Amino acid sequence: MRAAVCRAFGRPLSIEELAIAAPERGEVRVRLSACAICHSDIMFADGAWGGDLPAVYGHEASGIVESVGVGVTDLGVGDHVVVTLIRSCGHCSYCTRSIETQCEGAFGLDTSTPLSDCLGKPIAQGLNSGAFAELVVVDQSQVCVIPKTVPLDVASILACGVLTGFGAVVNTAKVSVGSTVAVIGCGGVGVNSIQASVASGATQVIAVDILDEKLGLAREFGATHIINSQQQDVVENVMALTGQRGVDFAFITVGAKSAAEQALALLARAGTAIVVGMPASGVCAEYDPGTLASKGQSLLGSKMGAGSVKRDIPYLVRLYQRGTLKLDELISGRYRLDDINDAIASVKRGEALRNLVVF
Repeated sequence: MRAAVCRAFGRPLSIEELAIAAPERGEVRVRLSACAICHSDIMFADGAWGGDLPAVYGHEASGIVESVGVGVTDLGVGDHVVVTLIRSCGHCSYCTRSIETQCEGAFGLDTSTPLSDCLGKPIAQGLNSGAFAELVVVDQSQVCVIPKTVPLDVASILACGVLTGFGAVVNTAKVSVGSTVAVIGCGGVGVNSIQASVASGATQVIAVDILDEKLGLAREFGATHIINSQQQDVVENVMALTGQRGVDFAFITVGAKSAAEQALALLARAGTAIVVGMPASGVCAEYDPGTLASKGQSLLGSKMGAGSVKRDIPYLVRLYQRGTLKLDELISGRYRLDDINDAIASVKRGEALRNLVVF
């Protein structure tokens, strides 16, 4: 029986090698059913944002509540849940304004990991979850109950990829009916920004990527136009499609400097560029602030789609149940925990929207 994949060991650890603590006050222990592989996990494991080793990564998960700590009242053993990385105290200045992704509260899990090796030495809980494992202990705020009729493997992708891509459009940018949109990057986050733009009533949704396979998928998720940035001039084509006006919103869903800089050149007057994908620490983009000011343009950041776990995940579930949100189509492959390195390699090659580790 495997327990987790630990960076620095480079292999799945057995139950005998890894200890996962019981939940403390306000915490929940979840036996996972699935965890999707996000580029953020890969970037963290590769050292793009620092962090401590050894560590267990994985943060886009779902499962069944196994036990709860003292003070947990709205979750019970047996509940089917989505597990996110968003911890929120509920009472700081950000949480009271539903900006939970910027919570400034303090949590015991911030300083004391629930993971340790067989000698009792701590193992870092990557991205607040450590979900490349059969069990996780997380704060109750990170968990959202879902109907038991929703398949748990499918539900896992709501925790980040869908929440981030959809939320960037609906929560951060607030795309309105009749808007024009460009989405740079058509991976798991980008196609959800495409879905959300269509749902918000955008009249043009222009998908930009370097892979024809991803652009084909973008069409399936609602893109009205596609541009291969390795074969076509993106700015020239976007301007041609919009009558030389530019788009109202440009979503940067990849963590690349070139994409961040190019997005501003695609904007119409009073247009907005939204940074969704996060580059490695120290990567800086350049822009002309004079142009930004004179054209009345905006540049926004969107962490996790400015998502609220208890508000947005039930909403996304309802859209899925109505058939207006595609989730099953986002899943590219399912892998055992022992085969996680194959799943990660596939993501790195750009072959997958979302690969799942299924327990």
